Amino acid sequence: EVQLVESGGGLVQAGGSLRLSCAASGFTFDDYAIGWFRQAPGKEREVISCINIRNDAPNYVGSVKGRFTISRDNSRYTVYLEMNNLKPEDTADYYCAAAISPPVRTTCPLSRIEYLEIWGQGTPVTVSA
Repeated sequence: EVQLVESGGGLVQAGGSLRLSCAASGFTFDDYAIGWFRQAPGKEREVISCINIRNDAPNYVGSVKGRFTISRDNSRYTVYLEMNNLKPEDTADYYCAAAISPPVRTTCPLSRIEYLEIWGQGTPVTVSA
């Protein structure tokens, strides 16, 4: 079965940390870039981070830059999102998705991330004030 499964979400206090995981199966994981997305209540889904196939070009949206770190371990078919200094505005459902488009998989440009073929079901993150 082709799938991505997110885990690691939960309820944390402002200033705390969480480590999300995105586990892949059923496809050639190291051919795909992996992006992290989130959707807050009443808001549209937004991309927050992306890691390319070589694990050497992580990108972040400005609101999480310096606080979140994305990485991948191809031997474990897993991408991670380390979230530090969490804020209440980080509260959302977090999703990972995979893209094989050559521009995306090599450079992961957040402004044009597209052709996301595989999506996970999401994991919820709640940050209390």
